[in-house]
Amino acid sequence: MVFAADYPFLDVFWTMIIFFCWVIWIWMLVVILSDVFRRHDKSGWGKALWVVFLIVLPFLGVLVYLIANSSGMAERNVKQAKASQAEFDDYVRSVSGAEGGAAAEIEKAKQLLDSGTINQQEFDAIKVKALG
Repeated sequence: MVFAADYPFLDVFWTMIIFFCWVIWIWMLVVILSDVFRRHDKSGWGKALWVVFLIVLPFLGVLVYLIANSSGMAERNVKQAKASQAEFDDYVRSVSGAEGGAAAEIEKAKQLLDSGTINQQEFDAIKVKALG
């Protein structure tokens, strides 16, 4: 029977360090493999060679990939973040109303009323319609 007292604090600490290093290693492999498959400048054979290199010689493969492609990885990440932000901004604009909503419609109607293009009854109808 093993008790908690039989497992000293430094052993627990060392186990935690090893576990977190293992998690970081898996995370780095996932990031590198996702970058390999996201690249458009490499052929399928080039991607396959990188995957084989990362599987056969994992430590050397990761270090070589990071040294050789670090700036490219950063550029691709920035490009993807900008594309995601632009897509999100377009979505927000599409659901929020491109004209600026009810206030913008009422403002346009007020300008038309002041210029004499529409009368007070038409202005009131536009205002009621804009406010819902």
